[in-house]
Amino acid sequence: MTAARINFFKLAPSSLKALIGLSGSVKQSSLGHRIVEMVNLRVSQINGCGVCVDMHWRDLIKQGADPRHLNAVAGWREAPFFDARERAALAWAEAVNALPHRDTTDEVYPELSQHFDEEQIAELSYAIATIRGWNVINLSLRNQIPEHPAPGF
Repeated sequence: MTAARINFFKLAPSSLKALIGLSGSVKQSSLGHRIVEMVNLRVSQINGCGVCVDMHWRDLIKQGADPRHLNAVAGWREAPFFDARERAALAWAEAVNALPHRDTTDEVYPELSQHFDEEQIAELSYAIATIRGWNVINLSLRNQIPEHPAPGF
């Protein structure tokens, strides 16, 4: 285990506040909290952000999600637990997260647009960008999974 490089929660407070605000905004979107958290979990799994995987898994558990379903998020294509809307969101999350190294957005957009309107697609894209930002910060600054999460997290 590597020690955190800096305590970014105490530094650059206006930027931290803005990112927290954006995170709160996407959770209040018309997408629904569960979809946002599943996307957060999947993108964090792909990016290897343990802090975010832990946080969003716990959030989904608090929402009443079945742990078996959450364990299958990484293999959602083979799992029977996800409806067409969730599958479209997860496919979009993977495609957007892969940019710029690989662009499969043209392949998954038609299915996405069958389950989400344009505003929701924009909200989903903001959600993906937001969690990707948190992943980058946590990974680059070596933020560690807390042994005992803060109350409310």
